[in-house]
Amino acid sequence: MNDTQPVSRTLLLGRGSCSQRLAVLEAAGRAGGIADRVRGLLVDGRFWHPRFPRLRPLIPRRVVLAWPEFLLDDRWVTVSELYGDLGTLREGGGFTNTSGETLFDAVARTAVDWDGVTCSSCDLSGHVLSDLGYFSSRDALFRTHGQTLCMPVRLVADPVMSRRAA
Repeated sequence: MNDTQPVSRTLLLGRGSCSQRLAVLEAAGRAGGIADRVRGLLVDGRFWHPRFPRLRPLIPRRVVLAWPEFLLDDRWVTVSELYGDLGTLREGGGFTNTSGETLFDAVARTAVDWDGVTCSSCDLSGHVLSDLGYFSSRDALFRTHGQTLCMPVRLVADPVMSRRAA
């Protein structure tokens, strides 16, 4: 769960948390000449309780989340919109964080809406405690606001939170 893990390490391991896999997507975009930035969100830790009921004591009360955006056709597009416009993605159903599906997985089929502009089944705005603003990179976000988990908890959480590449 090291949010500052180098993309090269995630690729070498062939697995990563949804945040680490989003970092790989950001790096691929940059390698293709696509500008990116991240929006920092402070998310209520209870958002992850349904997905990890046995790990609740380890889940922090607040989680710093880096949500990527890409500059496409002179417009910033959230990672949620890479697979289609938010209106179309509404039809993919909501994201509840109750199954094995991660945020990284969910964006391929549905809107992941942190602002409450789509629909109730896609609206995760109720979990946002604070909007931390935009940063030129996830590294800048985590330098400013720190990582959510301390090193000992990251070591325990990493094997649980990491997913193998499909």
